[in-house]
Amino acid sequence: MNLCGSPVCSKKYVVSCVFKEILDSSTCMNHLVVFGILALLTVALALHLLTKIPKSRASARQLVAFNSPLQLAAVVFNGCLGLLNLGQGLWMLGISFSQDSSIYQPHWWLAILAQGFILILTSFTFSVRTRFLGATFVRFWSVALTMCAAFICCCSVVYMVGEKEITFKACLDVLLLPGALILFLYAIRHGHDEEGYETNANALYKPLNTEKDHDPADSESHVTPFAKARFFSVMSFWWLNPLMKMGYEKPLEDKDMPHGEIIQSAPYQDLLACCEEFQDLVNAHKDTIGASDINNMPLHRAKEISTKETDDIHGSRYGESVKPSQADQLIKIEEREIGDTGLKPYTLYLHQNKGFLYASLAVISQIIFICGQISQNSWMAANVENPRVSTLKLIVVYIAIGVCSMFFLISRSLSIVVLGMQTSRSLFSQLLNSLFRAPMSFYDSTPLGRVLSRVSSDLSIVDLDVPFFFMFSMNASLNAYSNLGVLAVVTWQVLFVSVPMIVLAIRLQRYYLASAKELMRINGTTKSALANHLGESVSGAITIRAFEEGDRFFAKNLELVDKNAGPYFYNFAATEWLIQRLEMMSAAVLSFSAFVMAILPPGTFSPGFVGMALSYGLSLNTSFVLSIQNQCNLANQIISVERVNQYMDIASEAAEVIEENQPAPDWPQVGKVEFRDLKIKYRQDAPLVLHGITCTFEGGDKIGIVGRTGSGKTTLIGALFRLVEPAGGKIIIDSVDITTIGLHDLRSRLGIIPQDPTLFQGTVRYNLDPLGQFSDQQIWEVLNKCQLLEIVQEKEQGLDALVVEDGSNWSMGQRQLFCLGRALLRRCRILVLDEATASIDNATDAILQKTIRTEFEDCTVITVAHRIPTVMDCTMVLAMSDGKVVEYDKPMKLMETEGSLFRNLVKEYWSYASNGNI
Repeated sequence: MNLCGSPVCSKKYVVSCVFKEILDSSTCMNHLVVFGILALLTVALALHLLTKIPKSRASARQLVAFNSPLQLAAVVFNGCLGLLNLGQGLWMLGISFSQDSSIYQPHWWLAILAQGFILILTSFTFSVRTRFLGATFVRFWSVALTMCAAFICCCSVVYMVGEKEITFKACLDVLLLPGALILFLYAIRHGHDEEGYETNANALYKPLNTEKDHDPADSESHVTPFAKARFFSVMSFWWLNPLMKMGYEKPLEDKDMPHGEIIQSAPYQDLLACCEEFQDLVNAHKDTIGASDINNMPLHRAKEISTKETDDIHGSRYGESVKPSQADQLIKIEEREIGDTGLKPYTLYLHQNKGFLYASLAVISQIIFICGQISQNSWMAANVENPRVSTLKLIVVYIAIGVCSMFFLISRSLSIVVLGMQTSRSLFSQLLNSLFRAPMSFYDSTPLGRVLSRVSSDLSIVDLDVPFFFMFSMNASLNAYSNLGVLAVVTWQVLFVSVPMIVLAIRLQRYYLASAKELMRINGTTKSALANHLGESVSGAITIRAFEEGDRFFAKNLELVDKNAGPYFYNFAATEWLIQRLEMMSAAVLSFSAFVMAILPPGTFSPGFVGMALSYGLSLNTSFVLSIQNQCNLANQIISVERVNQYMDIASEAAEVIEENQPAPDWPQVGKVEFRDLKIKYRQDAPLVLHGITCTFEGGDKIGIVGRTGSGKTTLIGALFRLVEPAGGKIIIDSVDITTIGLHDLRSRLGIIPQDPTLFQGTVRYNLDPLGQFSDQQIWEVLNKCQLLEIVQEKEQGLDALVVEDGSNWSMGQRQLFCLGRALLRRCRILVLDEATASIDNATDAILQKTIRTEFEDCTVITVAHRIPTVMDCTMVLAMSDGKVVEYDKPMKLMETEGSLFRNLVKEYWSYASNGNI
């Protein structure tokens, strides 16, 4: 192939003619010379990079670094200039092959493509750390590139002055020189400093207790965040680097060896006698040893230490208190996902109630709707100037396409609404079932605020935000890609800019989401603490006001509000950081598209298509930003699905009903309870709370259980209801092992009057008979036996009288009598009173005891006693201590036994009562 065609210069003046041809930037000779020089430089640079970089064995993060604004400016300027040269060269190549090869000969696009390749390769080279390439090579390369750029620039300047014409290629050639000069200045000023900087910086990270050589790559985990920052972060915060480097340039004063000199050298005793500096060091060492010995001192010696010395000791590292391990804590730190969970929360969300089906329908409907919009615009652009298409036909077809597209738009919206409703309903039902079936140990170790946070704010986000952000992100993404597709159809050259921009946008999105997801997770955990504190403050408002601690709780609430709002604010700032960069990239794509359209030959496309492409290009900026932004918002909101899922798989209690082992309908008939070597622990890794309890409660007996606080009384009752599963042993009720039957079958046959009476929001009838199993006449009879008849009759609504949450509109004694009424209605053979009289007055206690004696005469009544007189009338008394049975006998017999635990408790009670404390 003859690149330059026939020769231009005659043989007579060949030397001067060739020299003139070389200096003219529009000639083939000039292009071949430039292409030859740049090709040689490209090959040399590529060989050097391929030789040096693999030997370094450094990762991409370790390989690239920006140490000065000058380096950053050089890399960005030359990189952009290289992309423009590549774009122009590819455009010339496309024009040559698509229309007429005579318009642009091969030497044109070969020279311009060579300029683009060398500039991009140089931009990458100067972003690599100098120590991997060598400072000498960097300086040599900057000089060679500057000389080549000066030659190309001068040729273009001569051409523009001689022809009095300014072309785009000539402008790019002139810009080569400023870019090369910036590289030259950086290589001269900073190229030789970078290796020394790295060596000194690595010396700071070398351990003082080892003499091994320190690998420079190991210091990467210790360097400043700026050194790890990515390209766009460096562009935003380049001004921080000089401030950080000042810390390395400031010399540190050596206090142990003033001026780096040896003060005195002598044997230990002589040096201790004559050198004050050495005496200070020895005394400081003795003080430290003395502080460490304080912890081993006897108690009477430790008390002799002054307050100031004690505070100093506890402030030192020798006096630090030992924190309990995580396994020993009852309430543990709230768990949260860490890092990128991938598609797991999305698949979990879409797997609920045919979610994938509705999501697929929404996506297909949106794609058809966008295709209809493009068809509308294409029809208008193609036929607006067509004389054979009438105006009526133009409008009718346009409207028809729009009406058809509208049905798919409605289908998309309905699919999203159904998707949100079905998935939210499924997640809520699973969460509710999991919480209702959770064992009591879960609620003992989980603050109420964590549960409330998930069933309120997190479920609200799942109900509303997740489906709509899914719709917005889907719409914006499809719109962005359709806009880009229309641009590519009109100007296919835009793909050379748009494809790298899409890749860069995806990397930016991942970089943003790594921090944004953690911020949203932290926001969720702080929200739980806020809800927990608010709930405790509301429930304890009376106590807080009584002790005048309102200001302290108010200040604590504001502190928790600030902690909760902090991650949200940071997430908003990170979102703005992302949007700024996405808008810059979208503007670059639009500018390149407009530039290509401006230099297209006339008649390539009709004005209608060019206008439509520009219109889609203008909307590309908005749709592209909205696409990434809504995808990120969806990723942030999907965190709520993660949090809800954490409480959807709680280990549940045993089965409510075991079909193959159901007790008889009239079980228990006698009410005999046997404990056989019963052992209880609250967690697998926790110690035993009950140690081999063995005793028998005969049917119809009245059993009193006494003991000091923490002796295991309430735990024994909890084991009877299987609130805690036995770790060993058995509980037998009328010859039936309670662990072999369902929980509903067990608990529905037992009655209990708890220590803290519980009433539910509703009516008197609902609280006495929540399942509606009894008539009004039976309820009135029970109210009469509980001494509540007159109180309820005074209410206008009667049995429909209002009961607010927790029954706070009724007194404590009345609430306890309501619980007694429930037990009377059910007529259970076994009744448990868990310190039922601990928080009521003596009059109510008397009513309660009298009703129990008369109405439950033939039943087994187990009473956990707070008031000792309560158990004096019992058939048997069980005395417990440290989870063990100490005594089990008749109360009068235990009173007669010298040293009896029950006898001591009775003496303490009456002694306390005689002083007026009861």
